[in-house]
Amino acid sequence: MDSKLKPFNTIDDYIVQWPEAIQAKLQTIRETVLSVAPKAEEVISYQMPTFKEGGILIHFAAFSKHYSLFPGAEPIEFFAKELKDFETSKGTIKIPMDAPVPVALIKQLVKYRQMRIAEKASLKKIKK
Repeated sequence: MDSKLKPFNTIDDYIVQWPEAIQAKLQTIRETVLSVAPKAEEVISYQMPTFKEGGILIHFAAFSKHYSLFPGAEPIEFFAKELKDFETSKGTIKIPMDAPVPVALIKQLVKYRQMRIAEKASLKKIKK
């Protein structure tokens, strides 16, 4: 995240601090997540826009030359084939700022996280 950004409390506060072209990408990410998880809670976590629904679905953030999605390590491993064109690390997908927002991929990542969160919740109920 760029150090020039002011502190923020909401995803709207975060998005509005960026130039319009970047705002459009961030808003597309937000709308894509909400299209799959309309009841997800919007929060700021680790100073990044974050969506939670029984657990963290995904974080995202903009940087000067790229934007990143942070779905966690497990989804990145699971979707390795789909992510071959992106730079990835343990829990991060880095996308060049001039690349289009990978809407279909974001939907897959969020659905996968929803499934895994539901599975973990079911296992907890069984153990009780």
